[in-house]
Amino acid sequence: MRSFFPITVCLCVAESLVVCLFLLPGLKLEIMKTQNIDQLIASYPRTHPPLPQAFKDIYEKEYLANRKGGNVATSIAQKLETWMHRQVAKNATGELTLELGAGTLNHLAYEQQDQTYDAVEPASFFYENSPALDRVRNIYADLQEIPENTRYDRVISIAVLEHLQNLPFEIARAGLLLADHGRFQAAIPCEGELAWYLAWRFGTGVPYWFRNKLDYGVLMRHEHINKSDEIRSLIGHMFETIRIKRFPLPLRHCSFYLYIDAQSPRKEVCEEVLRRKE
Repeated sequence: MRSFFPITVCLCVAESLVVCLFLLPGLKLEIMKTQNIDQLIASYPRTHPPLPQAFKDIYEKEYLANRKGGNVATSIAQKLETWMHRQVAKNATGELTLELGAGTLNHLAYEQQDQTYDAVEPASFFYENSPALDRVRNIYADLQEIPENTRYDRVISIAVLEHLQNLPFEIARAGLLLADHGRFQAAIPCEGELAWYLAWRFGTGVPYWFRNKLDYGVLMRHEHINKSDEIRSLIGHMFETIRIKRFPLPLRHCSFYLYIDAQSPRKEVCEEVLRRKE
């Protein structure tokens, strides 16, 4: 007698997808349209939606707990995020590296010791007690503080670009800071896609609500103001060559994280983008 178990499983999966796509509150999935790059750049600078006081009161505590894997959900998230760190580190080239948004300096654990390392991080409370602090040559509060004649073999970022209010201008500045053989490496969550939404809503979001009785979605909308498709489009506009890798599946809406490896910055394009900021 033929088993109906595989058919049942397929039907359940299909039903779950329908529910996720059409019934879950607050889900905003956007089918990527061909967007004029000028219109995209013109949408910057962006602003973070206001964060209610209840979220502000616990922001620093929750951030540090998240970075340290202070509970089961964040511990699992940390393990998944190692994919982003490993992708950036295993493709390392050259001796001089700049990290954008270095946070607690946790990425340094994945990097080789024999390199010169600079970082950009505006919030000193993230890194001031980090054991990796002595491995960093310079820490800048802003990308604009870096001397014009400085050149890096790599400019890297891990889970940062989705937060930036001046994203196209930061990418353009990073491109101009690269040496001729340099590489821009970015690892980001797949913001705006189904798998990422489900991951934070039912992963980090549920224990966050139990701890604080607050909707994690409010915090996510405040933090992530750039979608992964927008980030990829801007990098593709300012670099000649980009290579993309997804995790865990190589499909849109089925991956949590995206790794972008860009080379050969279009210097004239980067300069033009920066002129638009003036």
